[in-house]
Amino acid sequence: MKRNASSVAKGAPRAKKPRPEVPEYHLTPSLRDESGEAIWPAPKEQIQQAREFILECAAAKKRTLIVPDKDADGLSSGAILQKTLVLLGLDPDLISAHLLKKGNNPHEKSEREAMKSHEPAYIIVLDQGSRKAPPVIDAPHKALVMDHHWALDDEFPEGSEHVTACNSPPVATSALLTYNICSPLHEDVARTCDWLCVMGTHGDLGNTLKWEPPFPDMKAAFKTYTKKAINDAVSLINAPRRTATYDVPAAWAALTAAASPAELLKNRSLLAARAEVNAEVERCTHTAPRFSGDGKIAVFRINSAAQIHPVIATRWAGHLQSPKLEVILVANEGYLPGMVNFSCRVPRSARGRDPPVNIIEVLRDIAERSPNPTLRERLGESFARGHKEASGGIVPKAEFEELMDILEIGKKPPADSPKKVKKEAGPKQLNTLMNYFGKQGGS
Repeated sequence: MKRNASSVAKGAPRAKKPRPEVPEYHLTPSLRDESGEAIWPAPKEQIQQAREFILECAAAKKRTLIVPDKDADGLSSGAILQKTLVLLGLDPDLISAHLLKKGNNPHEKSEREAMKSHEPAYIIVLDQGSRKAPPVIDAPHKALVMDHHWALDDEFPEGSEHVTACNSPPVATSALLTYNICSPLHEDVARTCDWLCVMGTHGDLGNTLKWEPPFPDMKAAFKTYTKKAINDAVSLINAPRRTATYDVPAAWAALTAAASPAELLKNRSLLAARAEVNAEVERCTHTAPRFSGDGKIAVFRINSAAQIHPVIATRWAGHLQSPKLEVILVANEGYLPGMVNFSCRVPRSARGRDPPVNIIEVLRDIAERSPNPTLRERLGESFARGHKEASGGIVPKAEFEELMDILEIGKKPPADSPKKVKKEAGPKQLNTLMNYFGKQGGS
């Protein structure tokens, strides 16, 4: 029996609203020097200075300390550097790694003392962000900071050298920056470290990134290791630092011992950590958002000992949208005692705006609007750090509540906010955002 046209029309699914187009990352215009050459992935003089530092370090045959960040990008950049130093002839027994404790940064007294205990002559800090600070340790040493987080020219430890990609768009990850610096230093660096470069870059920029100029050609790496193996390895290396036990040493040990991403895919410790993190993300991801009074910021509040707030922020940045929405903010009140750890991302619907959303400026503006002039100081040095598109902070709970008051969280949202949009008359949709939020399994 044939159906008539009207019955087909009624049952036909509605056309989906097109997703906002986001410019390809590699197409971000580069800055150029006086000769017209692109300044990428960092200024030439900084790159040369870093190469000379690494060569001197390897030739000195002295104790060397690597201080990588805890995620796939930081750990991969550290692994690239370690392999490079060994290829250049530095005895592996002279190389140590210092991995920070949960919630800490390299400038805290306890971390500086721990680094000092290694008695290093050379210290290389990778992907940790930076700030104006005393020398890395209180003992004679030479230090190099390799980074890509936003920083002003003077926001580096006293006496250190630095190379940063933060002012050279499209901003390279720390792993990509390290790979670019180290590849010319030994003929085997590219062959042994290309997969680490891709892992670190996908860890920060996502696995849909196109490896087109100015990014290096990685066709050989993808042919040798496969994109799937590399991307699966990224999630496994990221998992231990997100667990409640914060087992970063397990990730570092696995990564530095591996000769390929395939070797990571059967690591029981990494697999168990990923399963734990996935379960915790599922428990907390259904938390419903509340919106700022102007509808520009969506706030999700969770309570977890695991570092899942960045994952949930990234997830909702790809789904939640409205004409006014600028920032997704996920606040975790259970990660560190007495503190709120929060992560912010620019929603996909706002990524093509002109001027672009700058989360660091948004956060600083909120603090400056406080009726209490001491708020910005009380928020501390770990507020509004990171990247313009991916920032956050670690702040005391009372001060975080002051930020929420300034934003007028919970005030009646504008009519076009995501949870106020009314569907047009038609068949009732069962799979709605609010039904999804209703599936809460905890937080």
